[in-house]
Amino acid sequence: MPYIELPSSALAPGTSPVRVHYRDTGEGRPIVILHGGWGYEIYPFERQIAALAVHHRVVVPDRTGYGRSGRLERQATDFHHRAAAETFALIDALALDRPIVWGHSDGAVIALLMGLADPGRMSGLILEAAHFFRSKPGSREFFEAMRRDPDGLGERVTSVLARDHGEQWREVLRANGDAWLRIAADLAPAPDLYGGRLSDLRVPALVIHGGKDPRTEPGEFDRFREVLTRRAATLSHFEVVAEGGHSPHSERATADKVTQVAERFVRELFSDPPALPAPTDPPALADLPDLPAPPALPARRDPR
Repeated sequence: MPYIELPSSALAPGTSPVRVHYRDTGEGRPIVILHGGWGYEIYPFERQIAALAVHHRVVVPDRTGYGRSGRLERQATDFHHRAAAETFALIDALALDRPIVWGHSDGAVIALLMGLADPGRMSGLILEAAHFFRSKPGSREFFEAMRRDPDGLGERVTSVLARDHGEQWREVLRANGDAWLRIAADLAPAPDLYGGRLSDLRVPALVIHGGKDPRTEPGEFDRFREVLTRRAATLSHFEVVAEGGHSPHSERATADKVTQVAERFVRELFSDPPALPAPTDPPALADLPDLPAPPALPARRDPR
């Protein structure tokens, strides 16, 4: 799998060059996929890559701190902003012309920040399991457990994380859980992750959200939808997958639906290629990790 060296990255200040690993499949107008806070392998996009790479180049980077890219000891509370800057640098280095950016979870926050910062550099956004609020009380115990006891997630989950991140997989989870706890504790001017600017988005967007997403706070998605459509409702399309959890694209019950919806959105934005047929031999979902959401965590309290 290929690597690219960036002169620098906001995620790793003081380091030069910064080596970023990425997956690269297909040819044609580009699509960039941004993984969530646990990395790529835990919620893989194999089904969607197989379908979209028929007519498009699909690039999936491991952002700094994840997978085969460089390591981070700590994630800053503005890591989403820093990751947006790194992704722009990668897009420029690979000469990707106005890609569609598909972000999942943390990746969706990063994609939105990119759309707000420089909308002319992308053709559209696919926003899956996006976060809106900075403080997520319903996930606090989850983030604390990530920081305190990553092994408590169970062998089935941890084996995938170890395959993706190597021996430092625990540090990856601890860093992300700790960052979310510190984000919640910060006294920011706005309660959302976008500085109150989300309604300024002017990039066509497809929003995909699981109706059973355990990382969504009560009222969070409704607020997200209301703000996103406040000024330009026609730019955004919403697909709520009733049976979906935190990763509808990789869950057995919803992956086909998500693939179809994404293909249709891509066709609308990249209208010049022919209609995308279903892949002749798509990977069987049974072969993909069936990890719709991390397992329930035992009720434990921080000994501090």
